[in-house]
Amino acid sequence: MAMKRSWLGDLWYKAFRSGNPLYVLIAINIVVFLGLGVLSLVRALGITSIPLSDYVVSWLQLPASVSGWLHRPWTIGTYMFTQQGLFHILFNMLWLFWLGIIFLDFLKKRQLTFVYLAGGLAGGVLYLLAFNLIPVFRADAFRTVMIGSSASVSAVVFATATLLPDYTIRLLFFGNVKLKYLALVFIALDILAVGGLNAGGSIAHIGGALFGFVYIKRLQNGQDWSRVLGRPRKKRKLRVVRTDVPTTPQEEPLVPNQEVIDRILDKISQSGYDSLTKAEKEALFKASKQGQNEY
Repeated sequence: MAMKRSWLGDLWYKAFRSGNPLYVLIAINIVVFLGLGVLSLVRALGITSIPLSDYVVSWLQLPASVSGWLHRPWTIGTYMFTQQGLFHILFNMLWLFWLGIIFLDFLKKRQLTFVYLAGGLAGGVLYLLAFNLIPVFRADAFRTVMIGSSASVSAVVFATATLLPDYTIRLLFFGNVKLKYLALVFIALDILAVGGLNAGGSIAHIGGALFGFVYIKRLQNGQDWSRVLGRPRKKRKLRVVRTDVPTTPQEEPLVPNQEVIDRILDKISQSGYDSLTKAEKEALFKASKQGQNEY
């Protein structure tokens, strides 16, 4: 008789052993956040006077100056998993979860991981360029740093909205909202916020959003950039075929399951959206409507 796992074991399994990259990305952000919180608590309790949390964050945050970044080049990757402040991580993880679930209903796990990581990189690069090339920001580059997963989350949000612009989600106080309108509001707010106190963060959001948009457009034209992460080999399954039964070609079901969606998306990656048959396009559209009003 198998022993029942504890709730902590179940949580660890779901986060790191389930094979779902959405849970892994959220778990990494939460673990880093809690780790920094513990270090802050140690100092607050007087166990040590050393600001351990601030010291660790200084090795994870992305400096705006190129010279500062060259001394810690890994920060272009670590900043997107580092957050301080409960509401900072709460809203980022909620949006990542809500839109990540929709993303995985139509695209592959590898593609979600790629969009999160590459979107964060794109946001970080645009942030560095802005603070080193635009005169109004250049003066503050040496005292400006950035942390947070917002650029990566923006990439996931805009990738999902670009793929499924008419997909509807239900928002508190606003009711049913199509993803395309949600994305437009997000980008408009970030553009307006470039002139505010968090200009660096807003610029990074825009970079992530642009990457998510461009990635899906290229995917629809047959270019899947996520292949740089590798493509797992699929095991061939033996199948018995009866040759005495006449077969007739069948079109895809109008309301497809995930296996059908994967097959259609593979075809888009290889030959572009225009290569789909009318039935396949209808199947993809109907699949996008299955989850309406659920989130």
